[in-house]
Amino acid sequence: MAGRRRGWSIGAVVLGLLLPLTGCGGTGTDAARAEVQHLLDRRSAALLGHDETAYGATGSRTEYTRLRALPLASWSYQVTALRRTSSGATADADLNFRVAGYDRAPVDVRRTLALGRTADGMWYVTSDRPAKGAGQQLWDQGPVTAVKGAHSLVLGTGRTAALSGYAALADRAVPAVSRAWGTGWSRHVVVLVPRSLQAMGALLGSPAANYRGIAAVTTGEAGGSGRAPADRVVVNPEAYAALGDIGKQVVLTHETTHVATRAHTTAATPLWLSEGYADWIGYLGTGRTPAEAAPELSRAVRDGHAPTRLPSDKDFGFTSDPAELAQAYEGGWLACRMVAAHLGTARLGAFYRAVGAHDKRAGAVEDALKKVLGTTPEAFTERWRAYVRTQLG
Repeated sequence: MAGRRRGWSIGAVVLGLLLPLTGCGGTGTDAARAEVQHLLDRRSAALLGHDETAYGATGSRTEYTRLRALPLASWSYQVTALRRTSSGATADADLNFRVAGYDRAPVDVRRTLALGRTADGMWYVTSDRPAKGAGQQLWDQGPVTAVKGAHSLVLGTGRTAALSGYAALADRAVPAVSRAWGTGWSRHVVVLVPRSLQAMGALLGSPAANYRGIAAVTTGEAGGSGRAPADRVVVNPEAYAALGDIGKQVVLTHETTHVATRAHTTAATPLWLSEGYADWIGYLGTGRTPAEAAPELSRAVRDGHAPTRLPSDKDFGFTSDPAELAQAYEGGWLACRMVAAHLGTARLGAFYRAVGAHDKRAGAVEDALKKVLGTTPEAFTERWRAYVRTQLG
């Protein structure tokens, strides 16, 4: 309600309109918020109880129709603010929900609900949308379809047959990751498949152009270990469709690796390690040679531009030059491949965990290199440079 003051009388009128709904703990505020909170509690209970009639009694049924296929273990709102509008009120709320069988802790998202009021003073919901600055949820884009695999849950707004293909690939990815990383994770993955690149950007709350050419990303949402989040794998259906069968499997195995390693991925973990490790597992068993898996870095080596340093975090920015971005991923993959080839899979996993055990970047890699791999950053980099030239030259 910010604006230029026009005099005491108008200010008094505005204040009079606001007092019943906002303020610093007045009884009108408390009563209105309590009423709206009770409304949202009833609405949540109806959704969880699959009671469409009771849900409809609280207002718009749009969300019920779109959410009915989503297997929910919990769903609740906490009203954080209430503002009067010309047609009723607007509520800000924190929505917490868990997908049954997959989320160990609630996903927490910010929502804005428009409210109307009946002639006898009863509140009802007219719309429920993402709060300003918050990304969309899948149900904001249409009715959700769910396909459950042996180790996966694929959620989309498209045809069930197409989603079943993603579930089959994800079901192969989970045991592949467990064989290399171990079984100390949920061993389940949730995959979101929006209709388009634009829809993907809306889910991630970022411009769609940032993900053009990116087949999938993993975003932390629900609690997996108490400290670190588990993840949703979000697919770019346009880029993903352009991949061959092996490429599609590599992408989903890569992203599933991020889900498995999340509890050991911290601010101390450089992207060359987290992305390289995910690619290393992704390519296991595919039969791809280094030149086939790292075409951009191969070209650079042939042209006399072999890398002189490990990729920096900045090199992995989605807005980077596509060739440079590919070289960053390929360089990280070769670093992890080198460790596994020379010291073994277990030592590579131990190195990853040792880096992530630090809270800060400074000194983390250096300490893990010394304690787990018995080397220094300088020696490791030189060995990696030689490995790149040998494998790709």
